[in-house]
Amino acid sequence: MEQMEMLWQYQQADVAVDALETEIKRDPARLALKKNREFLVEQQNAVKKMEEEVAQMVDRVDVIKVAIARMEEQLTALTKKMEATPPTDLNLAQDMSRDAQKLLGDLTEYEQELKRIQKDAADRDRMEKDIRVKYAKVKAAYDKQKVEYEALYKEQMKGLEQKRAEAEKKTEGIDPELPAKYRAIKQLCARPIAKLYGDQCGGCNMNIPQASLRAFKSGAKMIECENCGRMLIQL
Repeated sequence: MEQMEMLWQYQQADVAVDALETEIKRDPARLALKKNREFLVEQQNAVKKMEEEVAQMVDRVDVIKVAIARMEEQLTALTKKMEATPPTDLNLAQDMSRDAQKLLGDLTEYEQELKRIQKDAADRDRMEKDIRVKYAKVKAAYDKQKVEYEALYKEQMKGLEQKRAEAEKKTEGIDPELPAKYRAIKQLCARPIAKLYGDQCGGCNMNIPQASLRAFKSGAKMIECENCGRMLIQL
């Protein structure tokens, strides 16, 4: 048997290996497992994000509490001062009143912000609890799926390795340069070898130059398609 015919048979076996590998990747059990794994990762990331947001809220609450305490001290001091020495000057009285109103306004804003933070924190706490409940359910299903699929995957890989070995066996007796060239072309084309149909490449359907066709007529068993780079053969 000619070298290119042997390489063609190798390609047939190699294509069968690729088809089986694709079938394994598209297995419904594998896809379901992958979907649940992605869901679990998403939920973990969501919880992590909420924990980071809550940590920022806690830091902000600490800052607000310090500010409120300082303002309450200032307001108390200002009130005592006004009671101890009531201002006799109208402008001074107005200034002290504005200072007091400003402190009260700032205190009100901080207290409202605290309430918003407390509400946001409570909302996130509820969301986190919901996520953990859903996570637990999906994790239980995922763990069961994983055990079942691992046994199936083991059998699938056993069959795949067997087919690979059978395909590789077909390279025996072929010049090592041909399989090496085949694998290099396969990086660009799923099927590195194509048949010649008339004057067209059976891979990309482009016309082959007459000079290359003459090589076939002169007895060449293989030429290369100048368009797609495939090895062309006549069988």
